[in-house]
Amino acid sequence: MGLGRFGGAVADSLVNLGHEVLGIDSNAHIVQDWSDRLTHVVEADATDTEAMRQLGVQDFSRAVVGIGTHLEASVLTVLTLAEIGVPEIWAKAISVKHGKILSSVGARHVIFPESEMGERVAHLITGRMLDYIEFDDGFAIAKVRSPQEAIGRTLADTSLRTKWGVTVVGIKLPGEDFTYARPETVVPPGCILIVAGDTSKVERFAAET
Repeated sequence: MGLGRFGGAVADSLVNLGHEVLGIDSNAHIVQDWSDRLTHVVEADATDTEAMRQLGVQDFSRAVVGIGTHLEASVLTVLTLAEIGVPEIWAKAISVKHGKILSSVGARHVIFPESEMGERVAHLITGRMLDYIEFDDGFAIAKVRSPQEAIGRTLADTSLRTKWGVTVVGIKLPGEDFTYARPETVVPPGCILIVAGDTSKVERFAAET
């Protein structure tokens, strides 16, 4: 529901992953733009309970509400989906209060794309990380360039876990497949390490190595 930048990106990615997707938007021009890209695209008011029933939305196992700027439409759409029995609702929120309201009316998963992306970019700018994902429980995974001290040595010899408190999950060389890390794995020059651990320790490792 809602085929703007966020909703459209989710829908497009789901199709690329092999899923059937029903896209719903109240804007006829947007519906026309997506008509040949999704499995089904319909111009409809997602807050209209009867219209959603007629479209069979209640038969879908998951729904994504990509409406963000129109708060009333966002909340009413989630409420409508919950009332007709959609079991799993994902919804975009633009503020903490918006997110709390979405959760209270039936959204099982609330997404803050602007906030989450802003935090991720901040980590990439200020550290040596090439990519970064933080989870809710204080756990993070990052891609970093290997520290010079580890080059040519096995992971067991580098003692990165003892020194930094992070676990090397894998190693990647340009143009080669990802390799799962083992204690006897030798760190080659020019490689990227995928490390995991407590958020603060991953950040420290990326900043100081």
